[in-house]
Amino acid sequence: MISRGVKAPELVVASWLNTNQPLQLEKLRGRVVVLHAFQMLCPGCVTHGLPQAATIHELYRRDEVQVIGLHSVFEHHHVMTFDALKVFVHEYRLQFPIAMDMPSDSGPIPVMMKKLNLQGTPSLVLIDKDGVIRYTHLGSVSDMQVGNMIGQLLV
Repeated sequence: MISRGVKAPELVVASWLNTNQPLQLEKLRGRVVVLHAFQMLCPGCVTHGLPQAATIHELYRRDEVQVIGLHSVFEHHHVMTFDALKVFVHEYRLQFPIAMDMPSDSGPIPVMMKKLNLQGTPSLVLIDKDGVIRYTHLGSVSDMQVGNMIGQLLV
């Protein structure tokens, strides 16, 4: 079980979009990582989480803040394919790197969702410059609150 104040587990994912090479948290040290876990069919993800992630991606310098989307499928597995995700990312014009969580061998909860102990989507995980989880939240978080927390992690 993952909790705040512990080192974030390395990303174990099936595939990536919007990046030439897979991202590794170890190589992102020195940057704040904003991880948004989402599903294509999640209303809160589409209306709040993904637009927030896109805004963060646009506002902060890439050498300071790295946004990562984590498409974590824990239901409707038969329609949540990689091809469907590619179309979704294109249609919503998402520009930040997006990882597709790896299915689990032991049940419906995917690998990273389980490793991060996420309870659903949308979920926000903030990781500090040293790779330590500083904040996790299921549901919507106000833009002001997220911006404030990112600002605190950047100093």
